[in-house]
Parts: sequence; structure tokens; C-alpha cells
Amino acid sequence: MQNQGIRVVASFVAKPESVAEVKRILTDMIGLTRAEAGCITYELLQNADDPTDFTFVEEWSSRADLDRHSEADHIETGRQLVRDHIAEPTDVRVYTLVK
Repeated sequence: MQNQGIRVVASFVAKPESVAEVKRILTDMIGLTRAEAGCITYELLQNADDPTDFTFVEEWSSRADLDRHSEADHIETGRQLVRDHIAEPTDVRVYTLVK
């Protein structure tokens, strides 16, 4: 069977005064997420030209693994903590590999 892995791009825009706090909250989620079943890649990027712009680039073995991740306690905690520090709604896009 061909790899049906799931890719995710999740973008966060921090309020200018909250860049350090958003970075801390998001980086705190990395270790626990990388230990989750089905996590292949989980990287946090910060835009070199706009430090308020953070993006997770993720790869999951399956949609079921991603769904479990989305419901994990540390992800819900992160959502609650970051909520007051972001300038706009989080943009989460889920992709499948075409080729």
C-alpha cells in the first residue's frame, strides 16, 4: 500500500508584544507531540522576516493519528495558553501527498 501519510501546516500570528510567550508555548508542545504514535515530523518554524509568524510543519502516519493528536491534553492546554496571545485565528491546513 502506498504511503497515505497526512501533512499539516498550522500557522499562528503572535501579537507583537507576545512573540516570546507564543514561542515558549509552542515549543513546549514539541517534545510531547514528537513522542505521540504516528508522528513522523513535527517542526516549528519562525518567519525570518516577521517574528510574529510561527508555523508548524507536521507529518502523520494516518488521519487517525492526527485526530488523536488534536485531542491530546498537551495540545488542548497549548490552545488555551496561546489563545490570548495571538493576533488572528490559527490557520490549520491538512494535506495528503499527491506524488
